[in-house]
Amino acid sequence: MTVWLKIILILILGGILSTLGDRLGTRVGKARLSIFKLRPKSTAILITVFTGSIISAISFATMVAFDRDFRVGLFQLEDIREKINKREEELKKLEKNLYALRSGDVVISSGQSLITKTIQIKNNDNIRREIESILQQANFYAYNLAKTNQSKYRRVLLVRKDHIENLEKIIADKRTWVVSIKSAGNILRGENYVYAFPELTLNKNITKKGEIIARENIYIEQSDSEAIRKKIKLLLSSTLAEVKRRGSLSSELKINASQINDLGKDLVNREKGDFQIIAKAMDNSQSADKVSISLELKSLEKVIMNKTQ
Repeated sequence: MTVWLKIILILILGGILSTLGDRLGTRVGKARLSIFKLRPKSTAILITVFTGSIISAISFATMVAFDRDFRVGLFQLEDIREKINKREEELKKLEKNLYALRSGDVVISSGQSLITKTIQIKNNDNIRREIESILQQANFYAYNLAKTNQSKYRRVLLVRKDHIENLEKIIADKRTWVVSIKSAGNILRGENYVYAFPELTLNKNITKKGEIIARENIYIEQSDSEAIRKKIKLLLSSTLAEVKRRGSLSSELKINASQINDLGKDLVNREKGDFQIIAKAMDNSQSADKVSISLELKSLEKVIMNKTQ
């Protein structure tokens, strides 16, 4: 329904109802009725006023019933304004963060871990002390990254009280947990506070020493260093994806860079052949540990023979 059509309908409805109200008041006046012991003239005025109120109510109810925009504007206007205001604030913050990202001023990213620690509480009296120690370490790390405007070291980390209380309840079960304190938003250089939240993961074994985590086959017809580099990169990506699938909280692997270089040189020097690159765990690792791996090269023909035997 267009705006002009709404206006025309309101005018027509108002004219019809006002005419009916006027006629009703005139008839009441001529009949010289009396209500509540009022004079006939006062009674006519009272009925006219009452009729006018009924006319306004009918007009209002009609608009509410048949005009969705009117209903929304009438009953949800304040909520819409609060929605809009909130979105504008979020947009301004997003623009600020986007500009900061482009200019390189974001020193802590949203969701970034400030500290990750494995703990097991055997005595509940130590819970508060253990949590405070974790928060202090996270605060020290966040303060050094943000380099706030305050010259002296101070508490910049803010964590909700109910989050801390919930953390205390969970880790009191005497199992081994991995506690991560993570940033709740992007932090720009020079900001004075870092809002954070705790994240809990039940600790578990991720790898065993000597275990093969991932394999990648490579077929060499001629020395192609770029293809070899891509294969090694793919193997490392597969290895990291596998340990994260198992529950590792580490975002990177621990590997000797010279071993990668030596492996690449070895493959480049081979003119042809079918090989398998194997990523092995060098140690036992748990959820919070950075997984150490070593790379080994085997002839694919020997691997196939071993499987068939």
